Amino acid sequence: MDKIAVLIPCYNEAQTIEKVVKDFKKALPEATIYVYDNNSSDGTAEIAKKAGAVVRYEYKQGKGNVVRNMFRNIDAECYLMIDGDDTYPAKHAREMCDMILEKKADMVIGDRLSSTYFKENKRAFHNFGNRLVRFSINFLFKSKVKDIMTGYRAFSYEFVKGFPVLSKGFEIETEMTIHAVDKNYRLVEIPIDFRDRPEGSVSKLNTVTDGFKVLKTIAVLFKEYKPSAFFNIFAFIFLALALGFGIPVVVEFYKTGLVERFPTLIVACIFLVIALLLWICGVILQVIVKKHKQLYEILMNLMRNNEKTN
Repeated sequence: MDKIAVLIPCYNEAQTIEKVVKDFKKALPEATIYVYDNNSSDGTAEIAKKAGAVVRYEYKQGKGNVVRNMFRNIDAECYLMIDGDDTYPAKHAREMCDMILEKKADMVIGDRLSSTYFKENKRAFHNFGNRLVRFSINFLFKSKVKDIMTGYRAFSYEFVKGFPVLSKGFEIETEMTIHAVDKNYRLVEIPIDFRDRPEGSVSKLNTVTDGFKVLKTIAVLFKEYKPSAFFNIFAFIFLALALGFGIPVVVEFYKTGLVERFPTLIVACIFLVIALLLWICGVILQVIVKKHKQLYEILMNLMRNNEKTN
């Protein structure tokens, strides 16, 4: 088992990967630097190998697929994940890793948004997207995470081996943040410097398509982690519609003793039944989620005990 494993997912980062590997080897000389090449066509893997990294390959395209491979196949006391585009300086690496090794955190988040991100990043829609994602997650999951989409993070062994990676692409950061918040892991955020990509280096993140994927991921995970709140929103909408259609009919019946708008009454009853079904679905699924959380805690306790005995 490595003491520190530096994980660098890469796709066509030939311009910057050598500097990134050397910077982090200098900052963390005891660490093993892993570069996972994701079908690069510009010689990224060869450059990384010459710079001293352990190069491995993931042929399913997408950052989420790369992270899944990394987390499954690497064992370390501390994992430090960074991007290969030289936007994250290595000077913060030691502090972030020490937080994990000293058991002060399960995930350390390199917070760009409280530092230089909005000055350095020249893509206005990326700035808007980061703010939107941050607001959405903090509002829906009652958290206070400052930077959701950062690719600069440190993890404990327990977090890595207990994190079920489902995302395939750039939604992975959103997924791991929500998982950490939901499972009550210890999160620590450290403000970090951020610098934009050097000239000639191109971002692989598409603002529109990847942005929609991230928002879809938030909605799906909100439904899965907090089904009661999710289904109650729609139950309330249908209840409001049922009352809107039904109250005038009831008032009319109270005044005249007649029900002249049977179709309206039928629609109101249908909406009321749908609202009740949605509410019941939320209650049942919330019980299942709670049971899954209990099982997860039991599995984590077993993992801790195995670590101590080994």
